Amino acid sequence: MKFIVLVVDDDKLVNDFVVESLNRAGYSCQTVMSGEEAVIEIEEAPFDVVLLDLKMRGMDGIETLKQIKKLRPDTHVVMMTAFGTVETAVRAMKFGAADFLLKPVSPETLEFKLAQLTELIQLKADNEQMRQDLFSKFHNMIGKSKVMQNVFDLINSIANARSTVMITGPSGTGKELVARSIHLLSQRRNKPFIKLNCAALPENLVEAELFGYEKGAFTDAKKTSRGRFELADGGSLLLDEISEMPLNLQSKLLRVIQEREFERVGSSETISVDVRLIATSNRNLKECIAQGKFREDLYFRLNVIPVVLPPLSDRLEDIPLLVKHFFEKYNAENNKTVKSIDQEAMRLLVNYHWPGNIRELENLIERAIVTSTRENLTEDDFPSELSLGTLADEMPNIKIPMTLEEGNKFLILRTLEKFGGNKTKAAEALGCTARTIRNKLAEYRVDQNIN
Repeated sequence: MKFIVLVVDDDKLVNDFVVESLNRAGYSCQTVMSGEEAVIEIEEAPFDVVLLDLKMRGMDGIETLKQIKKLRPDTHVVMMTAFGTVETAVRAMKFGAADFLLKPVSPETLEFKLAQLTELIQLKADNEQMRQDLFSKFHNMIGKSKVMQNVFDLINSIANARSTVMITGPSGTGKELVARSIHLLSQRRNKPFIKLNCAALPENLVEAELFGYEKGAFTDAKKTSRGRFELADGGSLLLDEISEMPLNLQSKLLRVIQEREFERVGSSETISVDVRLIATSNRNLKECIAQGKFREDLYFRLNVIPVVLPPLSDRLEDIPLLVKHFFEKYNAENNKTVKSIDQEAMRLLVNYHWPGNIRELENLIERAIVTSTRENLTEDDFPSELSLGTLADEMPNIKIPMTLEEGNKFLILRTLEKFGGNKTKAAEALGCTARTIRNKLAEYRVDQNIN
């Protein structure tokens, strides 16, 4: 990739020589013959690189450098002079020059210096693109809560490792987004990111999808096909819902993790791969092991780096941030102009227990924005079960509506359960005294043998 260069020198012969040299190297150049003209050009349009003479009539190179860096801080400025000293070079660097070249400058030196800057600029552009990709593609990874900040820190620290990663958490918490983030932040980001949902395929097809197959290996094998491991070579492979992988394939997967090699179905040829394996599960794999549905040795191979995603109910302070993002997303996608959500509606969202996690929140915001005829969302834009969901889901036999006393009993018992029976902590949360709770428990004839 070549960049646009502005050449600034009050000697036309030098200008012509530099432009001709860079044009031959494939760079696009513009030229001016004074610092004042350079500033005007920089104001009107950005340049990737400026080759700037130090000694010029009128505005000299140092003053021009200052103006350029003030207008376009990211522009790379290379000073050129026939009167080079260490002090002059240090002064130029102090004001933001990227380098310092002595005249006469050979075409080879110019091309080499521009190639260096090209690589630097491209790397910066790639990093910025990656940052934008992470924000646009993984918008659900938003959060100021401590638990999510810990997750972000962990992702950054493990991204470049080769070790297998096990991402666990309830459905709708963004496990695939985390897996993709790990890949994009790693040195493998320019290689494939391949996904296989272990629960989405019939048992007899999972092996063929993972390892590929030779022509004629089975009835429908009309041609040789590469599996997900081959496709992911050099990159990352996400095994989604790993708990659903057939037991007979788990030993083969274990071998690939250990030896980094496998055979296609119907072939005896061993294929070696370099793949970073990431697995996800919304089930308790230790329970699956106890039930004989998952190999313990495979679990330990996969669980080298565990990443645990919290349910949305454990990070309620992130809901306003998520709502804001979903507003921007679905207004843009649906050409809507919904601007805000009132306090009562936001309180409704924050108080809900979110069994469907972020996915459920996103769906509700999308539906509200699409169907609303107002610029401000209210409680009326959300389903009524949102306000009743917590009580109805956690106590299936509870009657709605309930009496005030029944509501008090429910709140006290559920709060005690949340704090492991600790009356002091429950009282603080409920805004009453521990004595009040003890009296209520006696009234409800509940066992008092708790903290």
